[in-house]
Amino acid sequence: MPSLSVKTLNEPIRDHLRRDFTRLRAGWTVGEALARLREQPPEGKIVYFYVLDAEDRLLGVASTRALLLSPLDRPLAEIAARDVETLPITATVRDACVYFLRRRLLALPVVDEAGVLVGVVDMELFTKEIHRLDDAAIRDDLFQSIGVHEADADPRSPWRAFRRRFPWLGCNLAAGLLAAFLSGVFEGVLRNVVALAFFIPLVLNLAESVSSQSVGLSLQLLHGRPATWRSMASRFYREAATGAMLGLAAGAVVALAALAWLGRPGVALALLGGVAGGVTGSALLGMTLPILLRIMRLDPRVAAGPIALAGADVITILLYLSLAQWLLS
Repeated sequence: MPSLSVKTLNEPIRDHLRRDFTRLRAGWTVGEALARLREQPPEGKIVYFYVLDAEDRLLGVASTRALLLSPLDRPLAEIAARDVETLPITATVRDACVYFLRRRLLALPVVDEAGVLVGVVDMELFTKEIHRLDDAAIRDDLFQSIGVHEADADPRSPWRAFRRRFPWLGCNLAAGLLAAFLSGVFEGVLRNVVALAFFIPLVLNLAESVSSQSVGLSLQLLHGRPATWRSMASRFYREAATGAMLGLAAGAVVALAALAWLGRPGVALALLGGVAGGVTGSALLGMTLPILLRIMRLDPRVAAGPIALAGADVITILLYLSLAQWLLS
C-alpha cells in the first residue's frame, strides 16, 4: 500500500506522469485502431485507450468493449466516450488523490491549457501491487489508504490555516470599508430619502447570494477540467444571461414592494436598476473569478468566495446609490 509524504503530495503532478500511454487517432476506424494495437501493444498494466485529434487534444476514451464489438469500419470518433475526467497540468499529487477518491478510477489523463494530452497518472504512483487491483477489496483498501494520507497532509495548525485564509478575508474587510466610504459620498441623497437606506441590506444580500451561487457552479465546472480563456468566454456569456434574468426578476419584486409601501417611483426604479445590475455583475464576477484564479495558479476554493463577495458589495452599492442620486436629486 502507498506511503505518501506531505512533500510528495505537494509535488506537481507533471513530475509523476507516464508518457507511454496509448494514443488512438479520431480519424481511424475501429479496424485500423485494432491493427495498430496489435503492432504496438500498449505498455503498463493499467490501460485506457485515449482518442486524440491531429493536434493531440483529448477527444474521448474508447472502451475495450466498444473496440471489440463495433464494426471494423466504424470511426473511432463515433465510439469514444466524450465525458472524460481529466487532471490539469497545474495539479499536484494531492489533487490526483482527491480525483482518484471521488471517481474511483485507476488512471487519469493529464491535459494542458489547450486540452492537449501530455501524460497519464495511474495507481502505480501509489502502489506497486497493480496485479492485485482486480480484487475489489484490494482496491477499496487502496482508496481508503490514499484518503488517509491525503487527509493527514492537510494543514492541522490553526496558525497555518489562519495565514492561508486571512489574506482573502481581508478582501471583505476592504470592501466593507469601501462600501462605507461610498455611502458617505452619497450622504446627501440618503439624508433626503432615508428610505433608500432601508433597502441596502436586501440589495447587498441578493447580490452576494447570486455571487456565491456562481462561485460554487464555477468551481464545480472546473472540477477535472483545465481553465482556459476560451472556456471562460463561453461561461461568461451564459452566466451574463442568467444573471440578467435573476436580477430583473428579483429587482422587479423588490421595486414593486417598495412602490406599494412608499409610493415613490424614483425609489422603485433605483431598486430595480440597482438589484438587476448588481446581481448581473455579481453573477459574472462569481463565475469568472475561479477560472481566473486557476489560470493564475492560485487556489480558487479559498480565494474566490471572499473576492467575489467583496466585489459584489462594491458593484451593487455603487450602482444602487448612483441611480438613486440621478433619479431623486
